[in-house]
Amino acid sequence: MRDIERLLAEECSGVRAEEWIDKTDPADDSPVVRIPVASAEAISGAVRTARAASRDWARTAPADRAAAVDRAADGLSAYQEELAWLTKREMGRPLDEARAGVAAGIATLRQYAQLGPAHRGRSLAGAWSATDLMVPEPRGVAAVITPWNDPVAVSCGLIGAALVTGNTVVYKPSERTPATGWLLHQLIAEELPEGVLTLVNGGAEVGDRLVREPLDVIAHVGSTATGLGIRRATTTKVVRENGGNDPLLVDEDVDPAWAAEQAAIGAFANSGQICVAVERIYVHERIAASFLAELVKRAEALDLAPLVDRRLRDEVHSQVAEAIAAGAAVQCGGEIPAGPGAFYPATVLAGCTEQMRLMREETFGPVAPVSVVSSFSEGLTRAADGAYGLAATVLTGSLRHAQEAWRELPVGTVKVNSVFGGAPAGAAHPRGASGDGYGYGPELLDEFTATKVVHWEAPPVPQPAPQAG
Repeated sequence: MRDIERLLAEECSGVRAEEWIDKTDPADDSPVVRIPVASAEAISGAVRTARAASRDWARTAPADRAAAVDRAADGLSAYQEELAWLTKREMGRPLDEARAGVAAGIATLRQYAQLGPAHRGRSLAGAWSATDLMVPEPRGVAAVITPWNDPVAVSCGLIGAALVTGNTVVYKPSERTPATGWLLHQLIAEELPEGVLTLVNGGAEVGDRLVREPLDVIAHVGSTATGLGIRRATTTKVVRENGGNDPLLVDEDVDPAWAAEQAAIGAFANSGQICVAVERIYVHERIAASFLAELVKRAEALDLAPLVDRRLRDEVHSQVAEAIAAGAAVQCGGEIPAGPGAFYPATVLAGCTEQMRLMREETFGPVAPVSVVSSFSEGLTRAADGAYGLAATVLTGSLRHAQEAWRELPVGTVKVNSVFGGAPAGAAHPRGASGDGYGYGPELLDEFTATKVVHWEAPPVPQPAPQAG
């Protein structure tokens, strides 16, 4: 695994750059990689390269584009351990979970390799003498800007969908996982014609410069602040899956131990660094005491991986400290541990109110804020209130309550009696501050294409010229 890090270090050693990304391991602060930040000229050059390759790639047969993406999935399979190792080193994810993220990315590439050639328009019912069609066409040059919390899976989804629909891609991975992004780019690009997939590395400044380039579509998964900044900076089409503040609603008729297990999975998986993590919990007063005791027991038994870096840990802890100052009661956790790394314990807070920032904003850490409600109706009303609209979960044995919840919660995904899971190819449509456009599934192919209506009639049959005399 370390050979990849050494190879990347050797590649970067001769590069002259004004700025560098120095990435350290969040578990022990040891150095991982030093990568140059793309200059303004390098960003423009990547877009020009993608533009030059765009015409030929758009004219490549969909089956041939899909075959290239499928071969790229083979390449990722061959380097699955290296990708997982880099993910672990850069953002702290346990190796088995990192492997699962890579496997999900490989499966997503294969899914889009299958869906790409099947993506089609439709014919229209026009006049008998005419042909009327709605034809999807590649948009052109796509910027794909991805996050660090699941760097392979998310990148593969957006890159795969863009490529199979005939777009060229300028890829900017997160500055928090640059080595993972570099290897992913290498493995996919080697199966593609020159210029079809280019890479730029850097942080917010690079992203800001990239989205101001002449692009045809921008796909961004990341924070709401960044996503809204992109939307304000450009008139180009933007597809966003951004932050969430997902509620978990616990009804009075469920087993509190099972509900606490679901809450712990939702709040603490990947150390809380999941877009659809449980961020606020509303539990019925009838089972609140038992639920809270079970949740604390599970939280205290966890040995969590570190957060991606100390900057995020400081932000998570500031939200926790503010809530405690405003009256929240710490049930467990809530303190920064001594020692190296960016570790933060699984934290359970009781007595949380809507005035607290961690109940209104995305926390992105292992924090479970709990609020007790007197009825399912009260819990549903409070769960439905907020600026975000990514996902929500309801735990209930009542079919009527489940029906009310999925109908009334203003989010893209509603999960009943399971915080995670779902059939493949689901296309979530986030709302509010959580984004614009479809994410994943066949519908993502529509986001990367523009529809052209074609009306075609035969010209009139020439009439013979009249004979003289």
